[in-house]
Amino acid sequence: MLPFKQRKRMASLRKATAYSKKKVTPYTRVSKKKSRSFVKTVPQQKIVKFVMGKPSLHDKEKFKHELTVISSEKVQIRHNALEACRQYINKKLDKELAGQYVFKVIPFPHHIQRENKMLTGAGADRMQTGMQLAFGKPGGKSAILKKGSKIFFVGVPNSRAVVFARKIFKQIKSKLPCKTQILYEERK
Repeated sequence: MLPFKQRKRMASLRKATAYSKKKVTPYTRVSKKKSRSFVKTVPQQKIVKFVMGKPSLHDKEKFKHELTVISSEKVQIRHNALEACRQYINKKLDKELAGQYVFKVIPFPHHIQRENKMLTGAGADRMQTGMQLAFGKPGGKSAILKKGSKIFFVGVPNSRAVVFARKIFKQIKSKLPCKTQILYEERK
């Protein structure tokens, strides 16, 4: 366990429920001219890659079986949740199928989430100004999804791999802040 001073300095994230199911207007306006930007500082993108595996084989139609994860409700998915899912899925697919797959993360997190930092604990009420200028500072990014939006896509060569990919998609459901469905399609 870290010493108290180091724990205090580490930035903690708010729970996903603070953002995920809220109705939101996209906060994305970033301009090359800083004076025209609504957003002055943009948090760094956590998602490293959006396409993994062998996309060239998918273009040649070698992968006849396709699985897609879609959201069953309107939701915001944070970039760190998408990255956690991406790492898990890619690791499992690469270990089992060794390059005989294509995997895509479909949504791009454009929306910049704001956080109005508040003190908590005993005596915090006397040190804080409350709702004055409560617009907040940029804290992270998220993708705003509508009902039925695609989240992840996997293309695999055979039916044994379909069973494996479906099992992985069921395992990542707990990492996402929404209900999901898995769609299966076989290309002719």
